[in-house]
Amino acid sequence: MQALVYTGPNKMVLTDAPIPVPAPGEVLVRVQAVGICGSDMHAYHGHDARRPAPLVLGHEAAGVIASGPAAGARVAINPLVVDQDCPVAKAGRPHLSPTRAIISMPPRPGAFAEYVTIPERNLLPVPDGMEMRTASLSEPVAVSWHAVRIGLEKLVQPRPRVLVQGAGAIGVAAALIARHRGAAAVDLAEPHPGRRGLLADAAGITPFDPNSHDPGESAYDLIIDAVGAVATRQTASRLVRPGGVIVHVGLLPGQDGYDIRRITLQEITLTGSYCYTPEDFAAALDALAQGALGPLDWVETRPLAQGVGAFADLDAGRVGAAKIVLELT
Repeated sequence: MQALVYTGPNKMVLTDAPIPVPAPGEVLVRVQAVGICGSDMHAYHGHDARRPAPLVLGHEAAGVIASGPAAGARVAINPLVVDQDCPVAKAGRPHLSPTRAIISMPPRPGAFAEYVTIPERNLLPVPDGMEMRTASLSEPVAVSWHAVRIGLEKLVQPRPRVLVQGAGAIGVAAALIARHRGAAAVDLAEPHPGRRGLLADAAGITPFDPNSHDPGESAYDLIIDAVGAVATRQTASRLVRPGGVIVHVGLLPGQDGYDIRRITLQEITLTGSYCYTPEDFAAALDALAQGALGPLDWVETRPLAQGVGAFADLDAGRVGAAKIVLELT
């Protein structure tokens, strides 16, 4: 089969690879669409020790079951594999299980390939009429769904004022989900004009440049930090209202930035957000299938054969879209 293989820092090659063999309880899936994640770029730069070269990356995927009784079924892949007997998983938080593993990390090859193996329990049916490239967005949208959901649950307030920091795929999806979940207002802070323009025409969402516009202290009830930089942490500390909620979902390195004194004196809730539950994943797939997030014109598609160039273009900042999805015929 053809596979896009990470061979070393800033190096990807399209090459032939053996078709993986499913283990007991697993099936073989013929991949039809797979997104490039920020974590794939992190690995591409050689900054992820969990993803050593050579390795097939990619975990945002949808395809067709190619083995077993359900062969031919169209499915979205939940790439997070967890031991079902783990007490944390049984308690309803499998994404926090110490047994969690994800395809694209050894020993599980990823989905930048014609085929990938996955436990059958990790597959969700793709509704008739839904494009596979849309179904492949279920994974990143589930990350955003989880972040917005836990923020709203901790806030316990109808129709909040929401700020999303960062207009990458997670931030864009979070803004759309916040609107879908009934926020009174959704602002999107993004310094890059191209990214800022992705939702410029989206009703109910107001993008702005944080370098030239200051909403003012305590302007928001809920802030979703989809960047995770020192600057966004500092800004979130100032812009969230007393008693408000900050959800930190960005994964940039560093520990500085939060105004712990203000967070303490104003009883601001600060929480991390990691991955998603199976219920979040199913909700994301359903929202995409129903068109609840509007036109997905913030997504660019390319064939897998152009995957090497896609990584290079993302690295060089030549991509205006929030997400590139690689398609296979």
